[in-house]
Amino acid sequence: MDLTQDFPRSPNDDLGGLVHVWRMADKARALKNETLGEYIYPCPLDKIILEFLAVAPEKFADRAGEHDDEGFLKWILEKIDAHSDEEKERINRQILERAPVTEERKKYFAELRDKIDPTRADVKTWVDLIDLEEGRI
Repeated sequence: MDLTQDFPRSPNDDLGGLVHVWRMADKARALKNETLGEYIYPCPLDKIILEFLAVAPEKFADRAGEHDDEGFLKWILEKIDAHSDEEKERINRQILERAPVTEERKKYFAELRDKIDPTRADVKTWVDLIDLEEGRI
């Protein structure tokens, strides 16, 4: 995965009932290939997943980098399936609903959004901002 040329998958993409994992795998692979570009691994959203799955960022990156999607899937599904649907839904909400809370962060968020598309005042979460920036919404 070369994130200097392509976008990672959407944080909305679901893997085993958990959002954002495919995007993390793409970023981790790019990190291993030294093609992460402007992306951050682990970012704050990644850290939510890593903590939930009790996996160190380096181990996740190693596993993602060593395997294609099919090989990675087996390992990560074991981690995900150890959690209840309710637990996964709680984490999904944390990720999908995460929005700036301080006035300073709200201003920063609005500036970023307005540089991309000033008509999209409906974009209020980080995940939606990512998808807007990468052309998915």
